[in-house]
Amino acid sequence: MVNGVTIGRAAAFVGVTVKTVRHYHRHGLVDEPRRDSSGYRRYGSAELLRLVQVRTLATAGVPLAEIGPLLDAGAEQFTATLADVERQLTERIADLIARRDILHRLADGDRALLPDRACAILDRMPGLGFSSDYVAAQREALVLTRALVPEGFDGFVTQLENWLDDAEYVDLIKRGGEAETWQPDDPRIEELATAMADRYLANPALLGTSTSLRAWTNASAQYRLINNHRKDQAPIAARLTALTEAKLRAAGVSLPHR
Repeated sequence: MVNGVTIGRAAAFVGVTVKTVRHYHRHGLVDEPRRDSSGYRRYGSAELLRLVQVRTLATAGVPLAEIGPLLDAGAEQFTATLADVERQLTERIADLIARRDILHRLADGDRALLPDRACAILDRMPGLGFSSDYVAAQREALVLTRALVPEGFDGFVTQLENWLDDAEYVDLIKRGGEAETWQPDDPRIEELATAMADRYLANPALLGTSTSLRAWTNASAQYRLINNHRKDQAPIAARLTALTEAKLRAAGVSLPHR
């Protein structure tokens, strides 16, 4: 009776594939048994025990490079290493949960890129009479701000909330949308810019928080990119914004330059 079993039976006993056993051999985790007189490698109880230990640690998430030293370590080092592996697994689990949440939010469109508070603003806009183009432009501005000027994002969200809570300013914004049908030299553009600037001065909360204004000032290049987004698609709106900002600066309001 030949002592030990072949690699195929050893793999089956341990619950891995022959390829995995050979992979363990290549990494030096399990010594290859010597060949018997028939040329077969026979795995005895010692090799099977080692295979079980390696497989258990690998399944638990211990990197193969750490398994050999771990099995040969004392009890204190073994415990410490396992605690570190548990910490790494916990971090991976948290990362996977975050990725899963992103996938769930993808089904909701905006919620993959924006927090719920920002999405609530976008959800309010159609009910207030804003066009789909305006909502899309604000969505893109929010996404760009969050990515390019994260320190100013919360302030920008607060600013938009203040906009929607100010009925007079909402009417002015909607008039600005209508202005896209006007001629570039229409005197109403200047009048509307004056009305917008006056409304900002009457309700400074519409300009944003001091923190967000400081963030925009410190990120002037990003401000220009975001402020001029869709400029080609809405040239009148771009001109209206420029005129309004010029009037605010003339009134002493500090704004980043476009």
